[in-house]
Amino acid sequence: MTNRNYQLVIVGYGGMGSYHAKLLKENQNINVVGTYDILEEKRAAALADGYKAYESLSAVLADAAADFVLIATPNDVHKEIAIAALNAKKHVICEKPVTIYSEELIEILRAANMNDRKFIVHQNRRWDEDFLTIKKVYDEQMIGNVFHIESRVQGANGIPGDWRHLKAYGGGMLLDWGVHLLDQLLFMVDSKIMSVYANLSYILGDEVDDGFQVFITFENGCTSLVEVGTTNFIQLPRWYVKGTTGTAVIHDWDLNGNIVTQNQGAKVEAPKPIKAGQGLTKTMAPPSEKAVSSSAFPKVETTMESFYDNVISVVERKAEPIVKNEEVLRVLQLMEAIFKSAETNEVIKDFDNITTKINL
Repeated sequence: MTNRNYQLVIVGYGGMGSYHAKLLKENQNINVVGTYDILEEKRAAALADGYKAYESLSAVLADAAADFVLIATPNDVHKEIAIAALNAKKHVICEKPVTIYSEELIEILRAANMNDRKFIVHQNRRWDEDFLTIKKVYDEQMIGNVFHIESRVQGANGIPGDWRHLKAYGGGMLLDWGVHLLDQLLFMVDSKIMSVYANLSYILGDEVDDGFQVFITFENGCTSLVEVGTTNFIQLPRWYVKGTTGTAVIHDWDLNGNIVTQNQGAKVEAPKPIKAGQGLTKTMAPPSEKAVSSSAFPKVETTMESFYDNVISVVERKAEPIVKNEEVLRVLQLMEAIFKSAETNEVIKDFDNITTKINL
């Protein structure tokens, strides 16, 4: 790593802002020197936690000692704060979703390029162990060629917080949780998107979605169902993945689940019919014990730098960002396609051929 110590100011000291502050206490090279929040109670909380509380954003930007600004505000003001910080010659780390609209991200990236500063989005769930486990299954073809992926998060507590209920602030579950699941999926499946079909849920009566389902078809033949729900009192598996020689399932965040694979070359008896409701079936009968093997998931040893260490490596031009802005833009554009599909009840075809590329 580096011997230099970087100074960082957190703008927005709510749940995520204070979460970053706690995580950064463990980082040897980034020091949180202060925070800024428009709410007096949040400034008081920062002071109580031992941080300087700036009185205004302009005071943050005028502080020559601050190398970084970390944005953890509601989504609608990310662009405004990011461009101001970049113009003040600060590097910027921004919470997700980085912006509500993809065009806003392009504006930010132009400001970063003009000021020769780095702008990096905190897509932290690329480091989740459940995701890295499934990515290992996919990359190493542990169940053969993967042809279908189901990724879900479900709860029964409705939309969290206050501003997340409002469209103007970038609320709703597609922008809140969908951005993570879609980012994971596109980070794993290196293939063009051929079609997107989606529906959004408004069961709770808010002006923003309280959940969604999206079906994605990739050029390499893989399909995916991504689902978020906030009205699910019984949850479906976090991951359900099908390959040409087996199936993998992860039920929860604790990685409860297993891999079931065919025993290649084993002499297997034909399945015997079972009683299913008011009839018999061989097709849906379980495989014999000789036909398949069940195994636990392997331990994932990630070779990726931590998010914050990678940020420093990028600033010092020692490494490429793990979270690339081109990837962030593609996820934003995919979410826009999902909104459009849900609104028109149409399949969005040739997604990657109709999207805007970064042109700085």
